[in-house]
Amino acid sequence: MSTLVLELRQGDLMVVNGAPIRFRNRTRIELTAKARFLFGKQILPPEAAVTPARRIYFALQTAYIGTEDERERGLESARALIAEFQAATTSALAGAMLDRALSAAEEDDCYTALKLARRVMRHEEAVLGIAPPPNSRPAPEEITA
Repeated sequence: MSTLVLELRQGDLMVVNGAPIRFRNRTRIELTAKARFLFGKQILPPEAAVTPARRIYFALQTAYIGTEDERERGLESARALIAEFQAATTSALAGAMLDRALSAAEEDDCYTALKLARRVMRHEEAVLGIAPPPNSRPAPEEITA
């Protein structure tokens, strides 16, 4: 596996294998092994999961970076939320993206699932005329996904 180098600013939050990490100063880190991680704007805090697409994203996020128990519950929740969304939407494109997202998550490719879910969130924001989720940085104790 190749390494991944990330530059993070002071105050940035990163979740690695379920553990939240807040950076006290600007730093560069190098991931040299496979890890489940999200950082910065990729992390949706629980209080921002207020629309159907955001709830799906949060469930998939939990399936990706949660603990072992949380990951299974997150995937179950994502299945149910995606079925509800697909039953209510008139957008074939959004439905197809969610099918692909769920398939990716079930194949343990949750990072791809999250990318697709973010696209559905942007579609939802445009259709409903709502603002994107705030770029808040939750405290580590709030990341219980």
